[in-house]
Amino acid sequence: MLTSDLVRVRRRKGELQVVDLKDDDLQRALDLSALYLGVIEENVGRSREQLETAFDEIELEPGEQKLGLGLRKLIEDRCQFEEPVTASPEELRREVFLKATAARREATEFEAFDRDRILAEVGAARNLDPLLVEAGLYADLRGSNILKGVSVTTPEGLVEEYRAASPQAVLLKAVNVTAVVRCSSPAAYRALFHKMKFLRLLYAIHPDEGGRYRIEIEGPFSMFDAGTKYGLKLALLLPQLEQCTEYELTADVRWGKERERLVFKRKGGAGVAGGGQLEEPRMPDDVAALLKGFKQLPTLWKVSASNALLTLPGVGLCVPDLTFEHRASGDLVHLEVMGFWSREAVWKRVDLVEHGMTDRVLFAVSERLRVSEEVLGEDVPGALYVYKGVMSPRIVAERIEALRTRGRQPGAK
Repeated sequence: MLTSDLVRVRRRKGELQVVDLKDDDLQRALDLSALYLGVIEENVGRSREQLETAFDEIELEPGEQKLGLGLRKLIEDRCQFEEPVTASPEELRREVFLKATAARREATEFEAFDRDRILAEVGAARNLDPLLVEAGLYADLRGSNILKGVSVTTPEGLVEEYRAASPQAVLLKAVNVTAVVRCSSPAAYRALFHKMKFLRLLYAIHPDEGGRYRIEIEGPFSMFDAGTKYGLKLALLLPQLEQCTEYELTADVRWGKERERLVFKRKGGAGVAGGGQLEEPRMPDDVAALLKGFKQLPTLWKVSASNALLTLPGVGLCVPDLTFEHRASGDLVHLEVMGFWSREAVWKRVDLVEHGMTDRVLFAVSERLRVSEEVLGEDVPGALYVYKGVMSPRIVAERIEALRTRGRQPGAK
């Protein structure tokens, strides 16, 4: 992925715009891509330091530094490097340095210190060529890693990758993001929202005009300590938005060393013909473990991955992870795993319940968020389950049964 300093942008009237590749710039990008890919082919089996030296020999004009270095970054991300196959560098250094220290003490004006002899002795003891011993002394350093290969691409493919990566890099500097999306089906919406949950983004979803949804997402620069890992997750959402029928994105960003306040806007989507191709992400590990454990319990509940979207007009939307169905009564209780997202995300779910959501929902929250289960009273259809470490299937079974029977007369099924 590109870093923000490698993106070609312009600033106009408070707006940050990504400069697309056209005409001469596009041709230069293709030419540079071909040159860089040629360097890769010529340096397979050589060290990273040798590869970087070969890259540096390709001259870049002052106005194409970001383009050239950005393409180079994307190619290097595709490379596979390994440490040279020798003995452990730490063991080699220890043995060579101990022998060298002893040899220096014994050296005289008639018999000077012989570096090559030390390397030869260590090599003979390990059945290694002295040149391999020397190369292996610092094989654990980044520059000594050996280029083994690169995942296949073409100059055209690399240029398209640069184009796609540029707006992603802008989102690394976002304070907040708003995206209004349209998908071709409820299943496509669920796939998008579940992807957001899988990425552990901090978001709120609201129904919008024309059957669309408005998604408000906190950016990495909204946090006290701008999080690189969170920023990367936010950037990974953009390819998912491109699979929607259409989307309009607006982001408040802090750009450059001065962290100038700017607005970034982008429209896109796969169109009516291509929309709805979103794939469901795999279930998060903690949810999958809970699902497996719950199925092993002797209960009257069936459990499955949830397909529900629970909407409360004017307040927001909840995307459950699991849905439990009572075998005798057919009652449904949903579970949304909040994990350790943020306290604010928990309060938004509390607002949903307190403002009239009628569906029964159990919200599982890590104790690290320091939220009390007593936040929601027993007169509402929602409840909090604050867990320590991992979620307990047994406790979840108890909590959903308690939710099912809230407000019922004794003896009712």
